[in-house]
Amino acid sequence: MGSKVENDRAALQKTMKAIIEESKRKAAAQQPQLPDRSVAVQAIGLAQTVALPLPEHIAELVYEIPAKRRLDDLVLSDEVVSEVKEFLHEYAHAALLRDHSIEPRHTVMLVGPPGNGKTSLAEAFAAELSLPLLSIRYDAIVDSYLGETSNRLRRLIDYATLNPCVLFFDEFDAVGKERSDAQETGEIKRVVSSLLMQMDRLPSHAIVACATNHPELLDRAVWRRFELKLEINRPNKKQLKSWFSRLRQSLGNTPIGVSEAEFIACMDGENMSEVEAFTLDVRRKIILSRGQLSAAEAVKHVLARLKKRAAPAITTRSLGDHGDQLSNSPPAPRKRQRKANQGDKTTLSKKASLSSTG
Repeated sequence: MGSKVENDRAALQKTMKAIIEESKRKAAAQQPQLPDRSVAVQAIGLAQTVALPLPEHIAELVYEIPAKRRLDDLVLSDEVVSEVKEFLHEYAHAALLRDHSIEPRHTVMLVGPPGNGKTSLAEAFAAELSLPLLSIRYDAIVDSYLGETSNRLRRLIDYATLNPCVLFFDEFDAVGKERSDAQETGEIKRVVSSLLMQMDRLPSHAIVACATNHPELLDRAVWRRFELKLEINRPNKKQLKSWFSRLRQSLGNTPIGVSEAEFIACMDGENMSEVEAFTLDVRRKIILSRGQLSAAEAVKHVLARLKKRAAPAITTRSLGDHGDQLSNSPPAPRKRQRKANQGDKTTLSKKASLSSTG
């Protein structure tokens, strides 16, 4: 009798286990799957990743930018690096946050004068998270026909909902302008309204990164949608010192004919793209000389050309930061044009919390 009971119990356990496995299989089949645009293939015994092309109805709305720059490749302020690392840490531990009913932040606003690394930082987000970087084509999104712009935005958001990616809106003020501006067309106002609704339904596995040189033009309701706001300003002396060290390393730590102090004095006030262009010019000269030009001679030639360069009547340096710094409150629309670099210098930490208007 005992053996029969044990056999029946074993049979019951086996049956229950089969039922549970079948239930799990059916439940998994019913769950929506997030298609991955990368597939693993075996080549020479090593796993490699091959990116699949974008669907045609999405490819016409975006530019896919190769994400090659990592965070360590950029020279940013300590505050920005700290904020970015915390953001990436949240995303990497999203499952832990969701276990406590909290979603990681996934919307980023990058503000600052042109040429200081906003696009490069968006690229770093994609590279660090191993996500494709899709830059929005406004000429393909915005349409004069009523409702067509909203349909295209919806199509893009639907794709991002099922395919984790970094959606990058460069020059975001082009589509996120203040709706109360009487000079704006009705279509642009509809774009803003549609964009707000679409952003609200994006899941946290889709990163939205926006960049602007004109934060004062953004709609108040758009402004408060962003959970992380970063100021990317011109490099300070500490950043220039770090860049000088990288320059020397890239040239093999040989004498380059200019001291750290001279380099900082020469580049002080320039944007990061100018500093990077200086380095690239030096390296090009050395490479094209086929060993006939030393690092010091190449640096001397580039510096001489830099000093002789005629300053135009209006330079990016004179334009400055457009008189506005990033704050935790949406900037008020400008009533009159300010003098260059004479704007409000109140920083993010000194302002009140965001307005909930909109």
